[in-house]
Amino acid sequence: MNILFFLTPKALCSYIDDGCTLRQAMERMENSGYTALPVLDKDGGYCGVLTEGDLLWAVKRLCVMDLRQTEDHSISEITARREVHPVRVDTRIEDLVLVAADQNFVPVIDDKNAFIGIVTRSSILKYCLDRYFSREYELVGAR
Repeated sequence: MNILFFLTPKALCSYIDDGCTLRQAMERMENSGYTALPVLDKDGGYCGVLTEGDLLWAVKRLCVMDLRQTEDHSISEITARREVHPVRVDTRIEDLVLVAADQNFVPVIDDKNAFIGIVTRSSILKYCLDRYFSREYELVGAR
């Protein structure tokens, strides 16, 4: 088994372009329903992850008092408070699980640093539950 089994491909992921404004990032996050989104450069390369907390601290640090002011600031002005480590597509499942233990999702990149999708921690947990624990749950439920 490899990472591709768990992968949500880029086409199905929400992400932010590294040249967007704070307002665009906030709207993208709100519309997607996610609290953290990958940031990609113009060539599709992985740059990092932007979180709601990063946006909140940036608004405070930049003294943004009005929503219109968020259009005057780029997300390049934001310092991420936590680094979200990507894995390469050829990473071993064991290593993926170790990274996923500390992150809600794991960005997946190819050998040229191009973002190809994410693996969510929940997809790994669901697989483990189905694979390793479904029989025990069936037995418990039969009592």
